[in-house]
Amino acid sequence: MYNLFMTLLIIVSILIIIATMMQPQKQQDALNALSGGAVFSGQTKKRGFEAFMEKVTSVLLALFFIFAIVLAYLSSK
Repeated sequence: MYNLFMTLLIIVSILIIIATMMQPQKQQDALNALSGGAVFSGQTKKRGFEAFMEKVTSVLLALFFIFAIVLAYLSSK
């Protein structure tokens, strides 16, 4: 059982790295910085691919922490 969760943790770790690398980068040039307050306050709504990748990353992070807690529990036995 320990080896199964260790394997799943490694797979999820690799998927987290891939998911964060696939997220679109935000361009912060001088014109964009001076364009308005919506950029700084976070009120811009994410759509399409960016929203999907954010959800995938958050699910993978939750799985990572769950598997890590299960592994800690299994190793303490």
